[in-house]
Amino acid sequence: MNRKRVAGLDGLRGLCALYVMLFHCWAYTFRGFPRYRGPDWLSWLGFGRLSVVFFLVLSGFSLALGAAHNGWRLGGLARYARRRAWRILPAYWAALAFSLVVAWAVVRQPHSPEPDAGSVVIYTLLLQDLFAGPTPNGAFWSIGVEVLLYGVLPLLLILCRRVGPAVMLGVVTLPVVVVGFVVFDGSPPQGDNWLAPHLVPAFAAGVVAAGVVAAGDRLRRLPWAGLALLAAIPAGALILYQGSRWMVTHYYWVDLAVVPAMTLFLLAVVSGRPAGLVRLLDSAPLRGLGSISYSLYLIHLPIVVAIDKKVVAPQLGHGTVAFVVTTVLAGGFSLIGAWFFAKAFEVPFRSWADVRNVLRPPVPAAGVNDDGRGVLTGSGVRSGRWGG
Repeated sequence: MNRKRVAGLDGLRGLCALYVMLFHCWAYTFRGFPRYRGPDWLSWLGFGRLSVVFFLVLSGFSLALGAAHNGWRLGGLARYARRRAWRILPAYWAALAFSLVVAWAVVRQPHSPEPDAGSVVIYTLLLQDLFAGPTPNGAFWSIGVEVLLYGVLPLLLILCRRVGPAVMLGVVTLPVVVVGFVVFDGSPPQGDNWLAPHLVPAFAAGVVAAGVVAAGDRLRRLPWAGLALLAAIPAGALILYQGSRWMVTHYYWVDLAVVPAMTLFLLAVVSGRPAGLVRLLDSAPLRGLGSISYSLYLIHLPIVVAIDKKVVAPQLGHGTVAFVVTTVLAGGFSLIGAWFFAKAFEVPFRSWADVRNVLRPPVPAAGVNDDGRGVLTGSGVRSGRWGG
């Protein structure tokens, strides 16, 4: 890790976005998710929700890392809000326009009516976690959740400053557990809205990880990879044994159960161990994938649905061959589209300094120029975001 970037984080973001895309190719090709009827060797693709939870852990870590090194101080709410808005909104609004065009002119999203005027208002204002409406893009639910968590971050940092990061994590996790057991008798409903409250612990765990990194080398030398494996065994064994169908009806608890292992694994990568894995994650192809991961997440689902419903299914039906063709076509178009999308709607807006340069080219001056990026750009460190 250096001042500008953490080795491996871009690769993690890229792989998470790629997995979500493969999950959607799998789910829409074989149909009936979570009742999977495909071959067993492809069943590992049925856990796309876990990637989104990991995105939130990564986001909490990346956004809090600078504050953790600065006594848990954010450096100004207006500055923070401005940077978040410029980093998230241009690409999101462009993807929303693209998704609406596909939904109205080509094919709507499965399991949702065609978007209406209410959808445009809800999704333009990023209120989809608070208000229900026909969706133009099924992947946008997590963007609404993440934006709400951005608003929670200043409160989490105040708690870290007052009572410490460990107590902060306990304070935000306990209500989620109490509500799950007391209000819902251990079986919370799995709806499409109001997901942010029970996902706050995932985001907060990333904040705690940032505090561990800021604490110094002694904590970073702990065997994080081994601890992550131990933490993953109980939750992983249960999820694999029960399958994706069970997981879908228990997201509330699964999201909480996987967070410790994900946080420990993140700390392992940040500490540089295992070195071979970090080198792989920091390789040029995976860094490149990470640099377009936000755009890939935003635009892939309308492409997958359109190719599956309009091209593949009418000719090949459903099954393994259809999955392979859908993955090649939709994956290829999504990756190429994400590259162009990132160039147009991400790169020019990754920091307030970049925006100012676009709006008003700077006058050359002698000396070192501060580009305004500091440690963080986007939801990730230095180059690229996830997302929701």
